[in-house]
Amino acid sequence: MIGKLQRPVDFERVLGRQSRARSAHFALHHLPANPAPSAWHAAKLRTASAELSTGDAQPAHKLVEHDPPRMPSVQVEGCWVGIVVPKRHARRSVTRQLLKRQIRAAFAERPGIPPGLWVVRLRSPFDRQKFPSAASDALRAAARAELAQLLDRAMKPPSPKSATPAA
Repeated sequence: MIGKLQRPVDFERVLGRQSRARSAHFALHHLPANPAPSAWHAAKLRTASAELSTGDAQPAHKLVEHDPPRMPSVQVEGCWVGIVVPKRHARRSVTRQLLKRQIRAAFAERPGIPPGLWVVRLRSPFDRQKFPSAASDALRAAARAELAQLLDRAMKPPSPKSATPAA
């Protein structure tokens, strides 16, 4: 399942991490987590677990041995994709929409993407001299090829930087 990131909180969480892969025009960020719950859902969880003070009198002192309630471990489910295509890199809305469609299609055709939050960010503009039309087939093909290479690089496990030769 591929979901769509929409909340600023999720974008901030993912973009706060270092990019996982970069290409000439795109940067890919990943966070192995679920989207933050909505404010309504979070408030519902807080009030559901809280004890009401209208019942018996609360003790004035809590026992030192009392362990705080533990949060259950959350299993990361699904792939959530966020897309950042700023106007300063793609002036025309037709171009921005084309790039967004290509990003979504690149993720949809990859079945083995690890779950978590993913953000693809356009980091530099495509050359207007090379792609004069806002929605040309050449721009579509170039963006799709670059995104495929970007996702290939992101799926590879990181190579160890400090490899010592065996003597």
